[in-house]
Amino acid sequence: MMERLTLKTSLANGGPSLLAGILSLLCFVVIGQTPLIRALGLAVSIVGVSLALRRFGSALAILGSLAFALSPAFWSQTGGTTPEPVIGILLVVALVIGTVLVWNRQIPFLGLAAGMIVFALLFWTLTGTPRSLRLTTIFSAWTLYLLIDALLTANPRPDGPGANPLRPYHTLGLLVLVAVGVLNDPLFTLLTPAVLLGLSLSRTTVPGWYWAIMIAFVLVGIRGIIVQYIDTGWWLFPVDQAEALNIRVPYTMAGAWQQGSRWVYLIQLVVNQFTLLGTILSIVGLARLARWYPPVGIVTLVAYAAYALFGLLYFGNDSPVLLLPMLMIQMVWITYAILALGQWLEKSFKGNGRIVRWVTPALFVPLLMALLQQIIV
Repeated sequence: MMERLTLKTSLANGGPSLLAGILSLLCFVVIGQTPLIRALGLAVSIVGVSLALRRFGSALAILGSLAFALSPAFWSQTGGTTPEPVIGILLVVALVIGTVLVWNRQIPFLGLAAGMIVFALLFWTLTGTPRSLRLTTIFSAWTLYLLIDALLTANPRPDGPGANPLRPYHTLGLLVLVAVGVLNDPLFTLLTPAVLLGLSLSRTTVPGWYWAIMIAFVLVGIRGIIVQYIDTGWWLFPVDQAEALNIRVPYTMAGAWQQGSRWVYLIQLVVNQFTLLGTILSIVGLARLARWYPPVGIVTLVAYAAYALFGLLYFGNDSPVLLLPMLMIQMVWITYAILALGQWLEKSFKGNGRIVRWVTPALFVPLLMALLQQIIV
């Protein structure tokens, strides 16, 4: 029987992520001049990103999620002057439902899932605006968290404790998030190959109906991508001509991935988000994940590749925002690179472990300062 969730346990597990959400909220409101309700929605995404990084340590989870919050693509969602009272009410309703189920029914993540479902349904009903980028970002962040947590639970580090089967909140949570994510925006389907691969690598048996529902939503999402992002007039349009004329349309072009200029564009987009230092760290982080946590490295690389391919094919001006899930994965790699560097320093300077543990999070400072300078300027 599941033990009652105590306040001490909750703060130990979720406290750093909650702190990251509060700090990011202050940045959005004070620096970004963002209305409180919109800032709250953005902060929920940052909490999800921080939870995805939580296994790498509290300090790195906070700093890594704040670095993602300050990236130009995510920061572009801040600002605005229009109040959104309806979304504020929905957030409160979702939080109340989630909290009640967490504390009274002793099923922590069922409460979270129920809150997300209610929030999404009420949001679509009262505002009539599916394809909400904020909802997509929130669902992507929490999907990434559950996926990484599931992989680390079932496939721990080779020299670590033994593997454990996935908990119900992993499997049911991923199913719920895929369902509401795809219904909100079909582009969320780009995450589903990684989800399916992650579940396969978890060595956990799930019933046939689970796979049937998951595949059904994948097919719905694929159809949505075809309808939303593929237009027959633009799909076969000459890419070199589109590049020469600097055409920007919210559609994909089939031959774009073969053009070197598109690869340069995508690389520049990534470097502009996290600077050259962050880009180098992300490569190091992926390499180290492939060594110590192969399933996490493989699954995140599959998800990253899916969004990268879309980025190559897509010619819309909103490309950086649509690629936010890809950038979240990049932040996971960056954070793990800093953790790996800290572990190397700790082994190299034996007897100074406490000093090294303080120095490791400080490695984030140059990246944070560079990102902060970008948004202030």
